[in-house]
Amino acid sequence: MTNNRLKSTAFAVTVLLGTLLLAGSVTVRAQDQDADTSSVDDGVFAQDYRIGVSDVLSISVWNQEALSATMPVRPDGRIAVPLLGEIEAAGRTPAEVQAELAIGYEKYVTAPAVSLVITEINSRRVFVLGEVQEPGVFDILTPTTLLQALAMAGSFTEFAKKDEVVVVRHEGGTNQRLQVSVKAITSGKNPADNLLLLPGDTIYVP
Repeated sequence: MTNNRLKSTAFAVTVLLGTLLLAGSVTVRAQDQDADTSSVDDGVFAQDYRIGVSDVLSISVWNQEALSATMPVRPDGRIAVPLLGEIEAAGRTPAEVQAELAIGYEKYVTAPAVSLVITEINSRRVFVLGEVQEPGVFDILTPTTLLQALAMAGSFTEFAKKDEVVVVRHEGGTNQRLQVSVKAITSGKNPADNLLLLPGDTIYVP
């Protein structure tokens, strides 16, 4: 038990130091991957949040209780709202969807005051599997790197192959397999491998 705690503490310290030392390099690599989310701070990231499949939206129209509803975004990216029927939600900001709803309800309500709130964010998740202490599904509500996700999953097990960590990413209709070495990241040998994760990424530690 004592050895496991020491290993867990050592891993956490290594990840923290690696993340601090490599912050500049992470930004450069992130810009190569995804210009929309890599170079923004947490505040802008939140403002530019794009609705995803399985997110739960709460829509209300002031003084029009019959038009208020709460629903998840379906796998096809759409939601069904009272009177207006189906509209596209996935890939759009809450402000964009809210504006479309307001325009649509002008046919039925004078100067409709529409409010849209994301009550559950379920689309921004990554999966950490394999030889880690706490494998599972983790929310990434702000820009998150590979090292940070591994830290969420606890330390490596004693059997982990730290030089053969794999990130599986679905992009452009195909699955990409990116193999990285955590040792090379934390030592500064290859800091660019500290990937900025995308929703849906799967990290596997063999």
